[in-house]
Amino acid sequence: MAKLISTNPAKNYKVIGSVDISTLQEIKKKVADAHQAKTAWKEMGVKKRIVYLENMYQKFKDNKEKLLSLIIQETGKCVKDARVEVERYDNPFKWFLENAELYLQDEATHEDDIMIHKIVYEPFGVAAVITPWNHPVAMFVWGVIPNLLSGNVVVFKTSEECPLSGRLIEKIINSVKLPQGVFSEVYGDKKVGQLLMKQNINLVWFTGSSRAGKEVYKEAGKKFIKAILEMGGSNPGIIFENVDVDRFIDKIYAKRFLCCGQSCDALKRLIVHESLFDEVVQKLRLKIEEKKVGDPEDETTDIGSLAAKRQVDLLDLQVKDAIKKGAKVIIGGRRLEHLKGAYYLPTLLTNVKKNMRVWSEEVFGPVLVIVPFRTEEEALQLANDTKYGLGSLIFTSDKERAKRVSAKLESGTVEINAASHWLPCNPFGGYKESGMGREFGKQGFQELTQIKVISMEK
Repeated sequence: MAKLISTNPAKNYKVIGSVDISTLQEIKKKVADAHQAKTAWKEMGVKKRIVYLENMYQKFKDNKEKLLSLIIQETGKCVKDARVEVERYDNPFKWFLENAELYLQDEATHEDDIMIHKIVYEPFGVAAVITPWNHPVAMFVWGVIPNLLSGNVVVFKTSEECPLSGRLIEKIINSVKLPQGVFSEVYGDKKVGQLLMKQNINLVWFTGSSRAGKEVYKEAGKKFIKAILEMGGSNPGIIFENVDVDRFIDKIYAKRFLCCGQSCDALKRLIVHESLFDEVVQKLRLKIEEKKVGDPEDETTDIGSLAAKRQVDLLDLQVKDAIKKGAKVIIGGRRLEHLKGAYYLPTLLTNVKKNMRVWSEEVFGPVLVIVPFRTEEEALQLANDTKYGLGSLIFTSDKERAKRVSAKLESGTVEINAASHWLPCNPFGGYKESGMGREFGKQGFQELTQIKVISMEK
């Protein structure tokens, strides 16, 4: 049987282990089993489904250290960032459990002396959940848990870059002893994902690149099924004049360089008023100089490796293209010579132009471009000059300006100053090529269901 090999990108791609690649016959069987299970899982009701998943939640807590270790080994994420992930999945998992019944309950829409009308939220059936490698455990929780609570049964595919994390997730879930067919997992690269999409599924939940998401959407369109897509991003951050730079420099650094810059919702283009431009560049450079790049298993490391050789190769080409076209490297701008693996120095680029790949493409790595502006209108034009629209940030001391600018930004979330949008009660998703549909919050649950209106006589 063909094997999917897992390697450590921070240890010169040392082989960690392998899993069997799912065959077409196995995929068909898992989808068929899911269809066999869907009616009973739906009719069980949300209260009983919660009981199953509360047990699963505890099992995940019991396996945190094992999950942490595999995340570090398979993705090159440093210990600090991996801990953020395993703690980060805990909060939404718990929130989903606590709020599923509230947001999936029937809603009365009309009542008079004769009739009562209500909305009923019903599952679609078999959901294909396809997740990326950058947050393997968090993405599983965000995609699978709300689907199961909503009454959908799930066939799950994790990324080919982190199959051992996926296998451990499957082992944890199997220990809960869900009814046969309610959850299953397939393994492989995008070809396996394509095979899964061609099966008799009723819904697809996908997180990944915009290129891959478009392929998923095309297949969903052919099948005429719903697709919930969270895809790429090139988030702008605007720093207006009269801002205390010191107050926000740590947030700006974290929003770009956490997880080695490999997050769709990361800050990727910093747009700074010309009066503060030099100060921001200098303070970010000093902040980066404080950080240690190295072995992700070392507790003192701040930035580990990228997740794969192909990621660092692409990043290197993007930066070289910018330098060739006149960009200035403030710090970084190259691979690390003394470390064997997918390492790239944290990088600041100025003198960036619109014809450069680092401006027009999503940059998935520790590279931040910084450009100046003079007027509010220019800042907005620069911020919206992207095919993406996932998130954005505003730094200003003027609350009226913050309201005005946030209304004009083409993105699914806007963070103003120190505030963060990352609460599980908030729906998350993007404009333009950053996707469609929402996850989290009331809206995230209801995206996973079909809405039925029942009107009946009293």
